[in-house]
Amino acid sequence: MKPTKATLVTSASRRQFLATASASAGGLLLPAAGGLCAAATDVGSTDHFWYRLAPPGPYIDSQRDQKAFGFDDGAVYLSEDNGATWPHRLPFADADKITFSCILKNGNLLFATLTKLFLSTDNLKSCKQIIVQDRKGNDYLPHTPLDPDNPGWYFHPLDGVHTWDVDGTEMLVWGNYCNVLGGAAPINIYYSTDAGQTVKIAFSFGQSPTFQQKGAGAGDLLGDPEIPIVCRHIHSVAYNPAENAFYACTGDHDRADGARGDVHECHWLRGTYDSANDSWDWKVLVSVNSNSRYKSGGINFVDGRLYWASDANGRNGVMPHDRGIFSCDPADLADMSKHTLLFNPEYESANMIIQDGVILSAHYAPASPYDTGFIISTDMGKTWAQYDLKDFGQRSAVRFHRQNAEGWFRVDLRKGWIERGEVLFIKPKR
Repeated sequence: MKPTKATLVTSASRRQFLATASASAGGLLLPAAGGLCAAATDVGSTDHFWYRLAPPGPYIDSQRDQKAFGFDDGAVYLSEDNGATWPHRLPFADADKITFSCILKNGNLLFATLTKLFLSTDNLKSCKQIIVQDRKGNDYLPHTPLDPDNPGWYFHPLDGVHTWDVDGTEMLVWGNYCNVLGGAAPINIYYSTDAGQTVKIAFSFGQSPTFQQKGAGAGDLLGDPEIPIVCRHIHSVAYNPAENAFYACTGDHDRADGARGDVHECHWLRGTYDSANDSWDWKVLVSVNSNSRYKSGGINFVDGRLYWASDANGRNGVMPHDRGIFSCDPADLADMSKHTLLFNPEYESANMIIQDGVILSAHYAPASPYDTGFIISTDMGKTWAQYDLKDFGQRSAVRFHRQNAEGWFRVDLRKGWIERGEVLFIKPKR
């Protein structure tokens, strides 16, 4: 097979990226190499997509249609032309601590620092703090950290799609990916049915003995003491309109838990929401060890069918690791014999978005020979390609947002796995 090329188009010249192609049982592997030394507005090209860094200015944390939300060290911003200009600015002292944001359908902006939620209903003329309500309707307040410099990440997600139309109402639902940086935090699934005016807890996980504050006593334990199921953090939450149900998956390993022995942290849950009673019913569908396709993320539903990406790891169970991009009928999730392996990238991948027939996923950089690896199918899984965008060094792509009005997906490039790096935009070729 002849090598293919990835091209960087700059304002001054055209540079060539050397790309090597090799055949794989699942599709075409196209690791692209080269140096991205031009300005952030330069556009790179592969056979399957264009890509570019975010332009200079605010860190673009989320997008929707033609709008973008961003921040810098002292303010938050709103753009109405996909980040070309930022006419709306609000001074915000803790902007560098922002870990989550979402642009709602009615224009409201919900964003979070490490432990606090804020809502703007007037295009950032002002904002107010939103106090979360627990499952009993009481105020849910962050814990007082034993180490004030490490209060935990209460609202930070790993995925990027958090809003869905549910019976004519936009629902915002997401879970926190925590207990990696910033201190210990309880693990929750949050939701709002009124454009962020009210945020409540849909599900809380139990008290893991592993992910607690250093030096914590019995009265300092984080998590719901009434819930036996524990995890490290949430990887993905998604909605299936065909079932009117939400699905969530968690990580990461098996950990010693006193008298219970080793307990699983990798779970899949299915939840249904009763709008008349404002209540949830959650069921655990699968609980397994880390060397499993169920240690995963990137949950998507297309025409009622379930898709996800596995980042199986660990030395428990049968080798090689049970990795890949899978699909099945949601009712068959627990039956591996009814799963379809669409593509095996060979290395860990737990982020994925599907929109308009395009499947976009990525490698977990610390566990892959790719520096910044992307996996793509532009025909709903019939053919596949992989690219290594070496220009950016070792980066993991997370928090994939739906395409904006100009057709660009927004992606976080994280240093290693979770520390904030850059923002990348990817536009599929049709």
